Amino acid sequence: MILSITFGTKSVGYQNILDALQGIRLENYQTSVVQSRIPRMVFGVIAGAALSISGAMMQSVTRNPIADPSILGVNTGASLFVVCGMSFFHITSPNQYIWCAFAGAALTALLVYGLASTGHGGATPMKLALAGTAAGTALQSLVNTVMLPDSQVMDQFRFWQTGNIGGASWSDIRLLLPYFAAGFLLSICMAPFLNALALGDETATSLGVNVTAVRGLSALAGVLLCASTTALAGPIGFISLMIPHLVRLVLGPDMRVLLPFSALLGSCLLLIADLAGRILGRPGEIESGIITALMGAPVFILIIRKGKVYGL
Repeated sequence: MILSITFGTKSVGYQNILDALQGIRLENYQTSVVQSRIPRMVFGVIAGAALSISGAMMQSVTRNPIADPSILGVNTGASLFVVCGMSFFHITSPNQYIWCAFAGAALTALLVYGLASTGHGGATPMKLALAGTAAGTALQSLVNTVMLPDSQVMDQFRFWQTGNIGGASWSDIRLLLPYFAAGFLLSICMAPFLNALALGDETATSLGVNVTAVRGLSALAGVLLCASTTALAGPIGFISLMIPHLVRLVLGPDMRVLLPFSALLGSCLLLIADLAGRILGRPGEIESGIITALMGAPVFILIIRKGKVYGL
């Protein structure tokens, strides 16, 4: 967090950080730079934690260790509704982005769950993964269909789609905070039940767990966290996939341990990616979503090549 405030396109001293926190010497240029970076840093902490916990919830629901919210088409559904809002309703405010992204993510998750529930055996992890992949592919084609004819919407959506936390302000954070709080609280409450669910549906049922309700509420928590972040920052990839998987390899599958450590490491990774983008892209910046993909993909491929992922 300190490095995120100190370094970037312009570096500042620690005295400037203290001055900004105390509200003194605000006329100083470096102090004003610090003040502008603080909400960006705070949102990076919250967004990284939200994405990581969302990925952990989705991986637990689908019992797939390399799943993330995109496995249920959540990101693509949010993107479709946002681009439709830009094209047809000319939305521009963060509040409008939030509701469009949340509606798209929630409806897509419900659609995928409904598709996976049909047929013998109900919504099994494999059927959820297949339905999510199919829905994501179809929805992405709709995103391109809506976006390509309008060059203005395409430019607006292109910058949003790369994923970046630089546009966050205090008003945006206050607007998103209730959604984040609800998602975090629901995730914590579901952790013991998800541990039971990991033993299998029949075992969980024998222990008194309502499997359908737990899956539904866990998916809702993942949707809340992912859609809230996506609405403001755009679809930032790989954090929700990478971090829970790495924490699980080191600390085990207990969700009561996995969730807080995933939140911590997710925040660290997103802040590091944002900081690296600002430093490497001077005098401009490289979007966080690009950096997370560059950082995460080689590490993840290395883990797979070493045989650390089982059952795939």
